Amino acid sequence: MNNKDFLNNLAARLETTPQDVQKTIEAFSKALSEKLEEGDMLTIQNFGSFDIKKKKERILINPSTKQRMLVPPKLTIAFKASNSLKDKAQ
Repeated sequence: MNNKDFLNNLAARLETTPQDVQKTIEAFSKALSEKLEEGDMLTIQNFGSFDIKKKKERILINPSTKQRMLVPPKLTIAFKASNSLKDKAQ
């Protein structure tokens, strides 16, 4: 399912327009980003939780050249699905 199909499907379920659904998703994304930037964890009941994870600095080796490269530490977004969402996926 591509983005357009998803928006149309959700709009039909909510009895609204795809443009309104797009605005809602953009607002959710912005609010999620702001909370994660503040260092907060966001949990949505029956869906899952979003959190910031810190990855440590590490050394990688390029398999073709055998050259070692230092990968700096970075922050990533982690999503953990709720048990009810996991059950629905099975």
